[in-house]
Amino acid sequence: MIIGVCMVGSAVAQQIPMYSQYMFNMMNINPAFAGSRGVPTTTMLFRKQWLGMPGAPTSGSVTFDNRVTDKNHNWGAQLYFDNIGIERTNGLQGFYNFNAPFEKATLSLGMSFGVLNYSMDRKRTNPYDQGDPSLQLVVNRFLPTAGFGALLAGERWYVGLSAPALFKTKVMSDGQASIQQAGADGHYFLTAGYVFPVSESLTLKPSTLIKAVSGAPIQVDLNMNAWVNDLIGFGVSYRTSDALVAMLEFRLSNELRLGYGYDHGLTKHLTYNTGTHEFMLRHELGGRHGKKIVSPRFF
Repeated sequence: MIIGVCMVGSAVAQQIPMYSQYMFNMMNINPAFAGSRGVPTTTMLFRKQWLGMPGAPTSGSVTFDNRVTDKNHNWGAQLYFDNIGIERTNGLQGFYNFNAPFEKATLSLGMSFGVLNYSMDRKRTNPYDQGDPSLQLVVNRFLPTAGFGALLAGERWYVGLSAPALFKTKVMSDGQASIQQAGADGHYFLTAGYVFPVSESLTLKPSTLIKAVSGAPIQVDLNMNAWVNDLIGFGVSYRTSDALVAMLEFRLSNELRLGYGYDHGLTKHLTYNTGTHEFMLRHELGGRHGKKIVSPRFF
């Protein structure tokens, strides 16, 4: 197995599965987006990374969020999984945010709370020395999660800042858990987007995501989506030093949308795989007639 080799020291329980079509699950990186579409919304995402590489990451999530009618707050919930090699992570998160409307914009402040189950079975590495005691460890731990985010949105623009992993959780080599405040070692995200109505039939939606994670260089996603008659969307993204992404989305009905993304890697891993595939399915109760409270169709 290429991925999932035995780790000496500590294993970090990943809390933030990332998607190229992150704009369809913005709560995953910023809880202030919960309820922002103004109608009950269910979104499903599935990502199969580095196809053809044994033990490569596989992630998925089901998210539901809703506006509280005639109130300035919203809520949501998410089930997710994130598997890589011998590691498995399953989680449940709840989201809540409060909206402060202004004359030309709305400020939303959101929190997320949850729990994840992290498991690791070193026996699945198929070691040469079956009797090595260091390769017999099986870990299964429950760990807390929490996040915070802010979103400022106007009629055709938004800016968001978030720290979706306020806890720095680790599972040590002996299976014991370590839980600390993330501080400077956390994950921090800056998002921004704008809607350009070019004509009655064409709308452009540029956006960006800037990710800052301790121990790694700052990574930037630059995205451009073009919608034709609000029926079909074409998108392209560039992730610095990582991948080029092509996206395609269809509005199957007023309430249902289907999306697909393909990542073409720019790293040495491309030699060992045939790319990354990602699927999105969204259902909006009320569809296009739903009233948006903080943004138009940014995503």
